[in-house]
Amino acid sequence: MTEGVSLIERKQRRARQRIIEAADELFASRGFDQVSVSDIAERAEVGRTSFFRHFGDKQEVVFAREHEVLALVAAEDVVGPGSDPHSLADALRALEPVILRITAQMIANADGFRRHVQLVKAHAGLRERDAAKLQVIAGRLGDLLTVRGWDDAVSVLSAQLAVACFQAARGTTTDPRSLVEATRSAFAQTLALGTVRG
Repeated sequence: MTEGVSLIERKQRRARQRIIEAADELFASRGFDQVSVSDIAERAEVGRTSFFRHFGDKQEVVFAREHEVLALVAAEDVVGPGSDPHSLADALRALEPVILRITAQMIANADGFRRHVQLVKAHAGLRERDAAKLQVIAGRLGDLLTVRGWDDAVSVLSAQLAVACFQAARGTTTDPRSLVEATRSAFAQTLALGTVRG
């Protein structure tokens, strides 16, 4: 019985991956608006029902890898506050390695990451969805800090700043391979601000 379930799960994962790859190819060649759910399902060789089993809509396919990011955040841990749970700078420093590891994972497929960024930039609805996804990530990062004993307000603010460092790097870097270093630089600049002191 366990083998049957495992086989079903493997088939579902493969179908999901085929949908993601088909959507990526179609969006790259035709643009987001010119691709339908039926187009994606046909290219992936799955039915529309199978598509909707995995994704609520075609926008959600664009952000399929963000689910992996959330899983990475959930698997992370941060250092505790030591003697000062109110230190914004120290909380931001605690999040920096987490953001850098997640960024490195996101750009493992540099071409795919580049296509994703270009697609999102070109479509207002996708930019809105991207902003919402980043807020979910910021919320999870804040939770990591709170659980380790950081002050609630410091956790929320430092998580927002950490995500802003990533966004700033992503917005100013054309080569995904330099995104980790650009993100590290954004953290350094933010920590150097006179208003963010430990």
